[in-house]
Amino acid sequence: MPRRLLVTALAFALSATAACAAGDSSQPSSGIGNAALTIYHASDDSLFSGDASGSVDSGYGVVHETRKIDLQGGRQTLRIGGLPASVDPEAVMLGFPGNAGVKILGRRIVLSRGNADSALAGHVGEQVVVAGSNGQALASGTLLGVDGDGLTVRKGDGGVIVVHDYATVALQPGSIGGGGSLILALDSSSAGARDARLSYTTSGLGWRAAYAVTLAGGSQCRMHFDPQASIANRSGRDYDHAGVKLVAGQPNLSQPPRMFMAKAAMAAEAAPPMPQQRTLGDYRSFTLPDAIDLPDGTVTLAPLYAASDLDCTRQYLLEAGGGWQPPKPMLDGNFNNDAYQDRPIAATLGFTAPDALPAGMLRASMLDQDGASELLGQGDIPDTPKGKSVSVTLGESFDLRASRERTAFTADKASRTMDEAFRITLSNGGDAARTVTVREHPNRWKVWKLLSSSVKPDKQTPDMLEFSVAVPAHGKTVLDYRVQYAWLPKDE
Repeated sequence: MPRRLLVTALAFALSATAACAAGDSSQPSSGIGNAALTIYHASDDSLFSGDASGSVDSGYGVVHETRKIDLQGGRQTLRIGGLPASVDPEAVMLGFPGNAGVKILGRRIVLSRGNADSALAGHVGEQVVVAGSNGQALASGTLLGVDGDGLTVRKGDGGVIVVHDYATVALQPGSIGGGGSLILALDSSSAGARDARLSYTTSGLGWRAAYAVTLAGGSQCRMHFDPQASIANRSGRDYDHAGVKLVAGQPNLSQPPRMFMAKAAMAAEAAPPMPQQRTLGDYRSFTLPDAIDLPDGTVTLAPLYAASDLDCTRQYLLEAGGGWQPPKPMLDGNFNNDAYQDRPIAATLGFTAPDALPAGMLRASMLDQDGASELLGQGDIPDTPKGKSVSVTLGESFDLRASRERTAFTADKASRTMDEAFRITLSNGGDAARTVTVREHPNRWKVWKLLSSSVKPDKQTPDMLEFSVAVPAHGKTVLDYRVQYAWLPKDE
């Protein structure tokens, strides 16, 4: 018979009820404590994917909670539930500020096994109502234990009942999702309520930047830039009204670390508070200004910076070869021919980072003639300091094509020189003229010079030639160039 775990609250609170057992007795404690989460940057798409189900063994978060716990005097066993399914058992710590007359004698972590019955283990000591498939209550009272198919419940009159054939278990408002538990053996000098500080690390928490870009129409490249923080919780535990700090950068961790609709212009409003940015060692941290809810199995978007309008550049890039240099001159006529026909040309978007940009995904869109915002493409942005250039390949241009052929090659061993020439034909089937950036990498030998070219290069480095080639609408342009290599006897 299928089982369901029901919680009689719309959102889980951030304090778990802890069961305090002395001998064979068990009684719940109470208290409210909001979590403070430090969440590290994650690049694993599974964290942010709608295809993933359950907890995800990726990402890294550090959680600090305050739990108010009712203690008895003397030696006792304390169970604290509500740990996430992905908790690191060796990193769970609990302490009492100022010692509070409490000595911890030992601890054990009970891990969730990922099903509804094992998840109940995190709620031992809490008040529950167990019902059958027809909704009839079978038992109510304090949950004492979960063993295979059976639940052990202490009723209000003190009697104990074991329930096997049940359908649902309703928990109290304030119960926390998550099936793991911390069991403590401790000695308290006196009875009473204590504040305990619980800290642990868990996978299933991660964040990355999500940059929404809306390109304006017209001949000038302008874009509306809206940086968001995309925060994923696949830890197996809800966090309600949590304070969140996001860490950007790539620290060495023990665990592996939208189509946007354009908004119509409206009257100016007061800007919402933005995350507070700080330097954290070699990294950056962003503390969100307000507490937020992070239910399990969700991805939450929060502003990272205020949106702004920026200048940008649209570049169409064609690149052949690479920066590799051979150990000696390559005299083989078939080397690096790289001929092709009708190759698509990459369309890129470039701009200057207006602030420190954490790594993430950029999605660019533009308003179509019918007023709908349509996706132009998306690409990854690495961690980028303020003022540095950003370039994202959005896709391949539909209208631009290129063909490349080698038109000449000669090698003169006596003079220790080689001449090589190429022809690149660029065609444009669109209604607007385009300028294509062509990058060529002469790599037969490390010493070479440009003998001639039909278009003057914009840039020349030891391993690259870069040309800006204007291609008219519904037309074509031909780029011819010739290079000469030279070497010394010791290079042969």
